[in-house]
Amino acid sequence: MNKLWFSLYDFSFEYKGSESSFIDDSSFLWHKEFQEKYAAIYEELKLYLKANELEGYFNTSMVSKPKSWKTISLKNWGINLFKNQKNFPLTTSILEKYPEILSLSFNLLEPNSSILPHCGDTNGIYRCHLGLSVPDGLPKCGFRVRDEVRSWENGKWLIFMDAYNHEAYNNSENPRFIMVIDVLRGEYKHKKNKIIATVRTSLFLQKRAQTLKFLLKFPPFVIQGIAILISPFALIATKIFNLFKVY
Repeated sequence: MNKLWFSLYDFSFEYKGSESSFIDDSSFLWHKEFQEKYAAIYEELKLYLKANELEGYFNTSMVSKPKSWKTISLKNWGINLFKNQKNFPLTTSILEKYPEILSLSFNLLEPNSSILPHCGDTNGIYRCHLGLSVPDGLPKCGFRVRDEVRSWENGKWLIFMDAYNHEAYNNSENPRFIMVIDVLRGEYKHKKNKIIATVRTSLFLQKRAQTLKFLLKFPPFVIQGIAILISPFALIATKIFNLFKVY
């Protein structure tokens, strides 16, 4: 088993594990249920979009064009977003069955746009894409993990190791919609709280750096020291937010 890894605590910011780039495994219990109901799940999203807009991803340095990558989350690293879940009753009913799903969101990638190469926050999860409306296949619409490139398909899963360097692109003339979930790897289930706390801390610091640019000038060890101090509070906040249904 590979050692649990976090980009926040790796000075190289590059994961060098031995896992496969893509995970071709349909044995997960959630796999079949979401896949069988993908059309109804997409209908929930289309209904939501008739009266609402998705939000641009907060880290604008990760995209080729501002606001070209847009999302709405139903669960975000252990925190249930109850207000959003009310708009997606079917999707939420499936999500609630599987506590190993730490995050669930719907993602839009605009035409002629890309998500730039980057590494994920941890190897403690598998990131899983379910195609909802994929406008084209390769070479126009694709997804690279390390040196392997695949494309999404409507109603099918694309499961991969998010910690590896990866990128997504949509060079078609139509938007691409997928559902994204982060699933806790079975071998790390006893580390669930540590994974949630560390990733939430990393995201908190990334968001602060978008407005407090001086944080980007700090040496990595300073940021890591700050992270060690505040990560316990990230887990406490997660539990409080769920208990009192803050979001």
